[in-house]
Amino acid sequence: MLKNYFTTALRALRRNWNYTVINVLGLTFGLACCLILFLAIRHELSYDRHNANADRTYRLVSYNKKSEDEGRNVGIPMPALAALRNDFPELKHQVTMAYGLYDGLVKVNDKKASKFQEHGGVIAFIEPEYFRIFDYQWKAGNPQTALKNPNTVVLSEAIAHKYFGDVDPMGKSIRVENKVDFTVTGIVQNPPATSSVPFDVLLSFASLKQYGVNGGWDDWGASYSGAHIYLTLPNQVTSAQMEAQLVPFVKKYMQPEQANELQYELQPLTSIHSDTRTENAAGRTVSKQMIWAMALIGLFILFTACINFINLATAQAIRRAKEVGVRKVLGSSRMQLVRQFLSETGLLTLLAIVLAFGIASQSLPYVSELLDIKATALTLIDPTVIGFVIILALLTTLLAGFYPALVLSGYQPVQALRSKIRMAGSSQLTLRRSLIVFQFAISQILVIGTIIAYSQMNYFRSADLGYNKDAVLTVNIPERKPGQLEQLKSEIAQLPNVKALSYGISIPSADGNWWTGIRYENADKDADFGVIMRYADTAYFSTYGLKLIAGRMYQPGDTARDIVVNESMVKKLGLRSPQQILGKSITIAGGNNPKKQVVGVVHDFNTFSLHQQTNPCILAPRRSAYHTLGIKLSTQQGGTEAISRLIRQVETNWTAVYPDFVFQYQFLDQQLADFYKGEERFFSLFRLLAGIAIFIGCLGLYGVVAFMAESRTKEIGIRKTLGASTAHIFSLFSVDFIKLIIVALVIASPAAWYIMTKWLADFPYKIDIEWWMFVLTGVLAVGIALITVSFQSLKAAFINPVKSLRSE
Repeated sequence: MLKNYFTTALRALRRNWNYTVINVLGLTFGLACCLILFLAIRHELSYDRHNANADRTYRLVSYNKKSEDEGRNVGIPMPALAALRNDFPELKHQVTMAYGLYDGLVKVNDKKASKFQEHGGVIAFIEPEYFRIFDYQWKAGNPQTALKNPNTVVLSEAIAHKYFGDVDPMGKSIRVENKVDFTVTGIVQNPPATSSVPFDVLLSFASLKQYGVNGGWDDWGASYSGAHIYLTLPNQVTSAQMEAQLVPFVKKYMQPEQANELQYELQPLTSIHSDTRTENAAGRTVSKQMIWAMALIGLFILFTACINFINLATAQAIRRAKEVGVRKVLGSSRMQLVRQFLSETGLLTLLAIVLAFGIASQSLPYVSELLDIKATALTLIDPTVIGFVIILALLTTLLAGFYPALVLSGYQPVQALRSKIRMAGSSQLTLRRSLIVFQFAISQILVIGTIIAYSQMNYFRSADLGYNKDAVLTVNIPERKPGQLEQLKSEIAQLPNVKALSYGISIPSADGNWWTGIRYENADKDADFGVIMRYADTAYFSTYGLKLIAGRMYQPGDTARDIVVNESMVKKLGLRSPQQILGKSITIAGGNNPKKQVVGVVHDFNTFSLHQQTNPCILAPRRSAYHTLGIKLSTQQGGTEAISRLIRQVETNWTAVYPDFVFQYQFLDQQLADFYKGEERFFSLFRLLAGIAIFIGCLGLYGVVAFMAESRTKEIGIRKTLGASTAHIFSLFSVDFIKLIIVALVIASPAAWYIMTKWLADFPYKIDIEWWMFVLTGVLAVGIALITVSFQSLKAAFINPVKSLRSE
C-alpha cells in the first residue's frame, strides 16, 4: 500500500512538473533558512552551559538606582572580594579576575626572544579558585596549585603550541609586556567558542600588584570595567536571597551617599552573552529579543513556503476531481485519499530537505563568518540537528499538505465524474487571498525592519560623537619609561602628513573605562554618581577636535592639579551653566588625592559607544596612564599611497623606541565601527532573510498567476476577440493582487512599527521611524508583484485568440 501511495504521488508530481518545481524551490529555501537559523540559535543559547555549575554561577554587577535604565557596571571595586569572603563564608566559590590590561607577550627561553601580540580579551589575571567555577580540561599541571604563586601562568593548547611548538612548555617562561617573567605551570584545552570568558593566557592574580597595577586595592569608590567578580551559590540559597543580603553589605563598606544610590545584583552566567546592558571578555553579545526574532522569522519563512503549496494545490484541485471520483468509486475511503495526498507532500518535503541540506552546507562558511559562530558541514549530522530536521519535515508535511488533502478528498464522486466541480468556491478563494495577504505581510514586515535597521546603522556611522573621528591613526603604547614618550612623539611629529598627535589612556569612546567617585568643592560627602577618568595630554583636545565651551584647556606648563570636565558633569552637579564650575575644586575618591581645579568645560563627547548614554567625565594629564598614541593625519597630499608610506614610517620610529614589542595600529573610524559589529551582522542576516521571504512569495504568486492564466485561456480569447487590449488583460491579472498587497501593507505597518520600536528602545541614541519607510516598502512590494505578474499576464495577452478559443 505504501509503495502504491508513493508511486502514485511520484506520477502526479511529474505530471505537474512546473508547479512541483515552484513548490520544491519554496520549501527548499524555507527549510534551509530554518536549518541555518536553528544552528545559529543553538550556538547563541549554549553560551557557558558547558560549565557544571552554570545554573548556580553569577557575576556581580551594579547599577545606579536613579538611572537603572542606563545599563549595568560590571567593574567591581578591588576590595569587594575580600569583604564578600569575610561576610559570606557560606558562599561556595568566589573569584576575582581582571582582563584587558595587557596584550604583549614574549617567549624568553630562546637565545632570540619571539614577540607575540594577543588581543587583550584573551589574557587575564585570575585566582586559583577560578578553576572551581569554570570547567577546563587539563592537559598538564594541577588546577589547585597552578596559579597559587606569583609569576605563574596557565596556557591554552593553542597558545602553548603557538609559542613553543612541539616542545613541552611546562617550566618554560613567557614575559608579559617585556616586564615580568611568568613560568608555565599548566596547559588546558582551548576554551570553547561558546564561552564568555575565552581566556587563553591565565596569569596568577597574585602577580597583579607587583606587576605594576597598584591603584585602587583599598578604594571602594573606584572600579575598572575589566575587573569582575564571579560567585557560585550553594543549592539552598537563591539569587534573590543573596541580592537582599547585598543591600546591607553595600551600606557597611561604602560611603553613605554611594550606598544610597548603588545597587548590586547577580547576573546569571548563562545570561551574560544575551545581556546587552553589560560587556564581557568574548567581546560580543546577542540579545534574547534578537535570538527569538531569528526563530520567528525562520518559522514565518517556512510558513510562506507552505502557503505556496496550499494555494497551488487548492487552485489545481479541479484538475484532479475526476481522479478523486474514480478512486472513490473503486472503494477508496476519505482517509486513504488523505494519506495519498499527504504522501505527495511528504515526497516534496523529502526532496526539499535533501536540497536544503546541500544549500545549508554550502552556505555555512558564509553564515558562520557573518554571525561569528562556529559551524561547519559536519554540524549538520549532529543528532540534535537530525532530530530537529525530522520534526521540521513532519511539521512541514502536515502544515502544507493537510488542508489540500481534506479539500481534494472531500469531493463527491458523482459530481467529480460528471465534471460538475467548478473552480474553487468563495471560501477557498477567500482563504487563498488571505494566505497571499499573510505572505506579503510577513515579507513587508521584514522589508520595513530592514529599512529601519539600515537607517539606524547609517546613524551609527554618521552620528556626531562630539569629536573628529576621521583620518586619525591610533598606535599602542606598551611602556612609558623616561624619554620614550618624548622621543617617539618628537620623531613622528616631523613626518609629512602629520597634523597633530597626542597621548591618552584610550580613544575618546572606549568600552573599557576607569570609573571613580568624586567630591565637589567642600561637600561633606561624595557625589551620588560615578565619573569616567580620561587621562590625556594637552594635545588630546586638538588631535580629536574636542570643543571647548567654557574656560580653557590645561597647558603643558600647568600643574597636574588642573582638570577639564564635560557638560554631563556640569548637569549631574545641578549647575545651570558651564561657567559656574570654573575654578571650583573636585577631589577624586580613593587614597589621599589632592583637590583638582576645574579650568575648562568641553562639549559632551560619547565616552562609550552609542549603545550607552554619555557619562560625566574628567580629562586630566597622567603620564603613567597613557596607553594610546593618536595621530591626526592630513589627507590633502598623496592620498592612500602617502598614508601607507606614513604608517610604515611610524612603525619604523615606533620599533626603534620599542624593539621588544609588536607594533599595532588602527584607524579610529574602524575602531568605532567595531562597536557595532553585532548589529551589522544581524542587519546583514535580516536583509538576506527579507530577500528570501520576498523570493518565496513571488514564487507562489507566479504559480497562482500561471494557473489563473491557464484556466482562463478561453475567457481571455473571447475578451481579445471583443477588442480587449493588452493593458486590459494585464490589469485583469494584476489589479486584484495589488489590492491584496496594499491590504498586506496596512497589516504589516503597525506590526513592523511596534517590533522595530521595541528594538530601537535598546539604544539611547536612535532614529525616528518615519512615514516614508512604509511608503517605500509598499512601492517596492507593488513593483516586485507587478514584475512577477507581468510575465504570465503578458504571455496570456499575446496568445492568438483563435488558439485560446480552441483550448479545452
